[in-house]
Amino acid sequence: MMGTTSRRSFLGGAAGAAALTLGATSGARADTWPSKPIRIIVSFPAGGLTDTMARAHSEYMSQKLGQPIVVENKAGAAGIIGAEAVARSAPDGYTLLYTITTTVVMNRVIYKTLPYDPEKDFVYIAMTSGGHLPFVVHKSVPATNIKEFVAWARANKASVGSYSIGSYSHMAIAELNRQFGLNMEAVHYRGEAPMWQDLASGAIQAASGSYLAGASVLQSGTGRPIAVPLTTRMKKLPDVATFLEQGVTSPAFQVRAGWGGLLGPAGMPQEIVDRISELMVEGGTSPKIRGILDTFGIDESAIGHKEFTRIVREEGPVLLDIVKRLNITPQ
Repeated sequence: MMGTTSRRSFLGGAAGAAALTLGATSGARADTWPSKPIRIIVSFPAGGLTDTMARAHSEYMSQKLGQPIVVENKAGAAGIIGAEAVARSAPDGYTLLYTITTTVVMNRVIYKTLPYDPEKDFVYIAMTSGGHLPFVVHKSVPATNIKEFVAWARANKASVGSYSIGSYSHMAIAELNRQFGLNMEAVHYRGEAPMWQDLASGAIQAASGSYLAGASVLQSGTGRPIAVPLTTRMKKLPDVATFLEQGVTSPAFQVRAGWGGLLGPAGMPQEIVDRISELMVEGGTSPKIRGILDTFGIDESAIGHKEFTRIVREEGPVLLDIVKRLNITPQ
């Protein structure tokens, strides 16, 4: 992904500028960024949404910066391995982390200790949306909305799929149980694929997850979407009301519980943070990435570091409180 444009000074204002000249400490030689390849560590396996978004944005930024950006997958322990590697790296803009909400929020409850501090060890550069995660019922369930589903779940044994412990889908089950006094069973899977397979077969009666992963269930009519989270409806499912519209008031269905994000080690120069943030937002409007967003059913493109930081500070504690109520035994 080597760009062909020559590096110029961004602060000089030249058109198509690719490099950013940063003042070094007094008496030291000025350093030019980027002057070598950049590495982005993705803390989850290749092939999923997180990896796809990281590679697409990296390709765009590489072309603009005139330096290769190498994407490296360091999966394991719910994002901990990759996050630790970046937290311990030099804050020079050459090692970054692409990860998800779990790494920053849920892991504080899932694990007894973490080798990084999500609040102190990272700078939040840009956020990419995970999109709406529709709540889908099996075709045998006689419900077209939450009210009808709640009535059915009160009279029947309901097993609902969760793609992992501490995930958004786990929270959704717990919050529906809490608000409506239900006793639905959360069935935990390792990822979405087996969960949607069990919903298609009728082994579970409902599930929630990404639009793309559940597309075959939706398109075949095996599953029926009855609600979507967040405060606006989903463009791919415009006739499906939000949980909030249907009287489900838990914050779990209003905050962003499934974002992806580009982070760097704390202490990165603000000029570099600003530049990468700008390129991430700019790249989110490119035809290639817009096409990816449409395929995954995601309505929102990347947002910059100021808004990302605000979301983490304001919505993170809300998510953390909800996860704590799940009574997960820390590993």
